[in-house]
Amino acid sequence: MHFAIIARDSRAADTLARRLAAREEHLEGIHRMKAEGTIVDGGAILGDDGTMMGSIVLCDFPDRAALDAYLSSEIYAREKVWGEIEIVPFRRVAWKS
Repeated sequence: MHFAIIARDSRAADTLARRLAAREEHLEGIHRMKAEGTIVDGGAILGDDGTMMGSIVLCDFPDRAALDAYLSSEIYAREKVWGEIEIVPFRRVAWKS
């Protein structure tokens, strides 16, 4: 089942610093899961000035419980970089070649 994770960063003053400190571990996990096929695509949400202020992750998990297990291990969620997390199930387009 496909899900879109729309995660806005916490509004705490030190969030960007915590994001940058956790970024390497976050990207390692995302790259591994992309290779496994669980992560479809994603990237940072940017403010008008180009500052990272959240994330969008398109993913494919068997069910919501598997997605929740991922979120419990995701460093941005664990370290409270992400403040508000919205989960939206969606159906991917079957693109024609």
